[in-house]
Amino acid sequence: MTRLAALLAAPAAMLLIAAAAPEWPNKEDIPIPGPVSVGLAGSGEVDTTRYFLAQGPTSGQLSPDGRWVAYISKVTGQPQIWIVDAVNGGAPRQLTYGLGVDGAVWTPDGKALVYGADRGGNERYGYYSVTPDGLRERVVLPQSEAFTAFGNFTPDSRRIIYATTQRNGREFDFYSADVEGGGSKLLMQGRMGLYPASVQPGGRLLIAVEARGEAGRDVSLIDLSAGTEKTLFKPAEASDYGDFAWIPDGKGFYLTTNEDREFTALAHHDLASGQTKVIEAPKADVVRAALSADGRYLVWATDEGGFHTLYGRDLKTGKALKVPPMQPGNYGLSFAKATPVLAITVSGPATPGEVWRWDIASGKAAMVVGPDAAGLDLSAMAIPTVVKFKARDGVPLSGLLYMPKSAKGKVPVYLSLHGGPTSHARADWAPEIQNLVANGYAVLDFNYRGSTGSGKSLTTLNDKRLRVNELGDLIDAVGWIKQQPNLDGSRVAVGGISYGGYLTNAVMGAYPGVFVAGVSEVGVADWVRNLQDASPQLKASDRLEYGDIDNPDDRAFFASISPINNAGKIRDPLLLQAGANDPRNGAGEHDEFVTAIRKAGGKVIYRRYGDEGHVLTNLPNIIDYNRAKAAFLKQHFDAEK
Repeated sequence: MTRLAALLAAPAAMLLIAAAAPEWPNKEDIPIPGPVSVGLAGSGEVDTTRYFLAQGPTSGQLSPDGRWVAYISKVTGQPQIWIVDAVNGGAPRQLTYGLGVDGAVWTPDGKALVYGADRGGNERYGYYSVTPDGLRERVVLPQSEAFTAFGNFTPDSRRIIYATTQRNGREFDFYSADVEGGGSKLLMQGRMGLYPASVQPGGRLLIAVEARGEAGRDVSLIDLSAGTEKTLFKPAEASDYGDFAWIPDGKGFYLTTNEDREFTALAHHDLASGQTKVIEAPKADVVRAALSADGRYLVWATDEGGFHTLYGRDLKTGKALKVPPMQPGNYGLSFAKATPVLAITVSGPATPGEVWRWDIASGKAAMVVGPDAAGLDLSAMAIPTVVKFKARDGVPLSGLLYMPKSAKGKVPVYLSLHGGPTSHARADWAPEIQNLVANGYAVLDFNYRGSTGSGKSLTTLNDKRLRVNELGDLIDAVGWIKQQPNLDGSRVAVGGISYGGYLTNAVMGAYPGVFVAGVSEVGVADWVRNLQDASPQLKASDRLEYGDIDNPDDRAFFASISPINNAGKIRDPLLLQAGANDPRNGAGEHDEFVTAIRKAGGKVIYRRYGDEGHVLTNLPNIIDYNRAKAAFLKQHFDAEK
């Protein structure tokens, strides 16, 4: 599990009081956003609000019969479940209300949707069901102080399988819970970092994955009847496995894996022989894979520089499928459970989101849910180009470069740092980037060492003690920017969220004067405190990705690279955003960092949102913050003209 996750708040009907956030005496740092307001469409002025009002569906899921599409939309200001008739059309209907949900999946019989919700971004999820008509909701698993991880449905489809830390707060035990609200029962005791994944059709086996750093997972088979576990994949070199798709008879499954290779391949594993056969091995990661319920059609996507490319094959004839044309960007795949119909969720630089229904047998594909552009001309959005260059030590670096279309002369640059760190720049809908581009700035969405997407070797180059080398990549990116004829290397700002926020905090103190300003969003300031207070999910991967914080040597190392050590050296302006309920990078950590910078005479604008967690989810807060961000960058870019 990466250190950046999309975290959403709980429905009002089930809202519990979250743990009190630390008090912060400086009320001027706690925003109180007013009503959301917009300017006139087509006025020629950049309206930040419209970029964040532009919405599209996410997480499209087909009902088992392929008729209905359920999806998540934030059109009301909070993520909610909506449903639409994908065959006959008609108006979409909202199923959930209140403060938001996190993901949804159809029950195998199509009688309900199960969704998760936490409390104000605290990542302690409960699970609930709602009928497709929206008239009946049930508590499947109530929220508590335990961390949970959703897995799948039991073979009889009547219960969900999930993992929970309720026993001791650290280890994840496997339970099942009645979808109708009939309670939970223990399946087996587990351990830290072990999570349920996919259930064998009509059988008793469960695929489970165990965190092995942020970029690796071991795989085992759990016998649900006996409560026993058998290791399937645990190679000497940490590798990743995912997108498990069982064949109909349950004798094997398709999966994605980068075991013994640089890039993630598409493979098939046979249970009887124990053999794993690679099906497709492109020179790019296979990032999505889905198999139709009848086992005939296999569809997958590759990630090439942050853009997805979709492929498919008829396994009966061996012929390639004719893939429907869609907007460039990133694709999510979800087959209906009882028919060869695929939902494709699209998100790209020129679309906030779309859901397509592809009936593979007939070849017919159509968009069933489109984007709401909020008065923006989506055709005018900046489409990034993939750029590549090398670090001072020869390590390949890359990114997605967004350029203003009407740029004249050299333009200032915002160096955007993704979270994770095990992630990379993706050609997704990014309103924060499009808003900055509309203001006349170039944005380099940067892949520093440790990023995914360019091979397994590069992903490990910031593990443990190698972490200190990342900051040099940021300076080398500035060097590359200075060599470009259309980019102004004297006006570069840096910013990022979560791990990208940490890098911003660190580089501002280690290299003062390189950047005209920095923007840190929920970034780590004190590694010792952060790793010590991490959730059980994060601790399971942190041990390999970072080190053991209880080991004196590891503890000393992370104390030495913590940005709070250099708070007094941060002389360039910094905008810092935090959520008071953040369970990952807590507000107390940010409070101390801000205090230290200000005590040393540094300039920091602090936006501390009282009703947010690790990711801003409330629309007024999102707009308030991004307006402040655009104004902050304009002030400091203009000051350097």
